[in-house]
Amino acid sequence: MKQLNIGIIGAGRIGKVHMRSITYSVPTAKVLGITDVYKEGLQELADKYGIEKVYDSYQDMLADKDIDAVLVCSSTDTHADISIEAAKAGKHIFCEKPVDLTPEKVKAVMEAVDKAGVKLQVGFNRRFDHNFAHIHKLINENKVGNLELIKITSRDPEPPPAEYAAVSGGMFLDMTIHDFDMARFLAGSDVTEVFVNAACLVDPAIGEAGDVDTAIINLKFANGALGVIDNSRRAAYGYDQRVEVFGSKGAAFASNDTPTNVTVMNSEGITTDKPLYFFLERYMQSFRDEMICFVDSVLNDKPTLTTGNDGLNSILVALAAKKSVQEGRPVKIAEIG
Repeated sequence: MKQLNIGIIGAGRIGKVHMRSITYSVPTAKVLGITDVYKEGLQELADKYGIEKVYDSYQDMLADKDIDAVLVCSSTDTHADISIEAAKAGKHIFCEKPVDLTPEKVKAVMEAVDKAGVKLQVGFNRRFDHNFAHIHKLINENKVGNLELIKITSRDPEPPPAEYAAVSGGMFLDMTIHDFDMARFLAGSDVTEVFVNAACLVDPAIGEAGDVDTAIINLKFANGALGVIDNSRRAAYGYDQRVEVFGSKGAAFASNDTPTNVTVMNSEGITTDKPLYFFLERYMQSFRDEMICFVDSVLNDKPTLTTGNDGLNSILVALAAKKSVQEGRPVKIAEIG
């Protein structure tokens, strides 16, 4: 059986998720090496997952001929530059979202990938979620008819630190970017216009950092469908991740995943479990499946299912959303470039 040798750049929270997924759930791949700017605990992490190599720098990893592909799991501001260097080194690339905060840099990554002839997959893991993937399948099978409305609810259990909000590009580029990609994925069409009402209702410090934490986002798609996304940085009951699609033949709904599907009914009322608390619990299956897909694309020379163009389009929608908030008007994607 062919096996892909992978290097992971960035051993933080998401890097650890991929180490675990590959080590235990992807037999056609092996994490051969890891690197991070923070060295403390790196060797212990390598020992835990049976990883042979710990590199002093990502440049050392890219120079290693035994590495076939890299996962770029470092801080957002490094994604594009590392991806470009990886392409030049002939490595296939899985890059966490966003590829960059600017369309120009994302395009530069895409050009480097095309020139080098390597694969690029962007980390929009929610496309691989069992619920959302099934809704996509139902749409493609025409079970709901011509798609007319898409509704996405995406609410975090608690807000990030205000200092994170200040450096992450803001809620639309950090959090809602997943929802923009999901909306495009389900619609099978690009967004053409965005109109946002947003506020800072959860944490005043986020507003002081120049960001918002609550939003209602209206979307228009090229195929005529309409969409709405509601976001909050705080849901007291857990990680709220729901989708509804409505069409000429009917509708389909994806509810929250819960620890169990047990409902208790007694004299005190009817109760069920709260949603799974955060993305590490909610989306582990999707992280595994997106990695299986990436490895299969490389080993069998197939197109990746989340491309640089997907990364670019979601950035354009996110920037249009920011502009809509700043100017208090609908913004066409064509205005962004």
